[in-house]
Amino acid sequence: MDTSKVAIIGPGRLGTSLAYKFGQNNRKVTLYYHDVNICREINTNHLNPKHLTQDLARKLGGMDRVPKLSDNVYATNDLEWMIREHDFIFLAMTITGLPEILNYLKPLISKKKGHTCIISPIKGLASDDKTREIITPSQMINIYLYNLRHKYDIVCIGGPFFDTDIALGNPVCLTIAGKKRIAKIVQTQLLKFNRRELSSYYNFDMIGVEACGALKNIVANLKGVTDCLHLGASLPGTLFARSGVEIRSLSMLLGGGFQTFHSQAGVGDLYVTVSSEASKNYRYGKLFYEIYTGNPIETNIHVLELIDGTPEGPNSIRSVNRFLEKKNMYSPLFSTAYKIFNEGGSQDEIKEMIIQACQFDRRSNEFIGTLSRLFYRIMPNLWYRRDKGLFSRW
Repeated sequence: MDTSKVAIIGPGRLGTSLAYKFGQNNRKVTLYYHDVNICREINTNHLNPKHLTQDLARKLGGMDRVPKLSDNVYATNDLEWMIREHDFIFLAMTITGLPEILNYLKPLISKKKGHTCIISPIKGLASDDKTREIITPSQMINIYLYNLRHKYDIVCIGGPFFDTDIALGNPVCLTIAGKKRIAKIVQTQLLKFNRRELSSYYNFDMIGVEACGALKNIVANLKGVTDCLHLGASLPGTLFARSGVEIRSLSMLLGGGFQTFHSQAGVGDLYVTVSSEASKNYRYGKLFYEIYTGNPIETNIHVLELIDGTPEGPNSIRSVNRFLEKKNMYSPLFSTAYKIFNEGGSQDEIKEMIIQACQFDRRSNEFIGTLSRLFYRIMPNLWYRRDKGLFSRW
């Protein structure tokens, strides 16, 4: 497989930052976007007119200081040509846009002669309205391309990372997850950069990495709200710790491993996402509370107008809530997130909901007993963190 060139579908913030990084490393980069005018502007001015550029200008002190994309970066709206000519394809998009692009990719990969490595840095979850089951990006890819498994492999990229750091060459360490053979090719050949700028660790648990990457966005939404409530400097520590309990539990039900949360893709990614203004999801929570109108739908629209890029947290909150209701899971923080960002209430009520979720978790122990862990492994859908019924008392 040819690692000298890469294709990136979606020139949003992350797609553009990857184009900066690969272009600076003298690789040929092809960006796909459906709008021919955007492609033309990228090829002419070597800057993205829609995403990332303004943020880089603010960070660097002016538009004149924003670096140009390398001459090796080429934008096109010819998806068929791009799939045919590239072995490594990044899907740099939101999970809500993934089904549409997979419908386009399916016939193109089917008739392609060689093998394709699909690389997913997507940090979101999707749910089926009828079944209320939630799936990760790699699971969605496998569902849509189910009869082409011999034609492609999937590699997942987890955090912690921010797009601006990747674009500017600041130190970043990624998590690479997937089948070991193809993941090692991506890790050692495709992502072979100056290790002071970008390095990576391998993790075998792709579902766990994806689940942690999606669920921490919900916590960041809550943390943004919490930092506006003037509740002191102590409560955020409880919010951080208790969110780990809920992330681990939900990740295991989705098929992930317990230990992944304790890796950089779990607790590392969670830490940076809840503690930095560089996080779209953290900013979303802050802005939501600051301009809250009493109507969460109206407020959501106004907040999204103020943020470059799409925070994945709000969509994941709705998907997770449907899943929690179906599984009868007790999850005070994630349930509170749904109430705040979808059902509304006064600002005083939001403050009380945050306190209740952090301070009044009815599971008062910080540990899971030996017997409980055993039953959780045997029957996870019936045992740990039940909301109602006989098992909820234990």
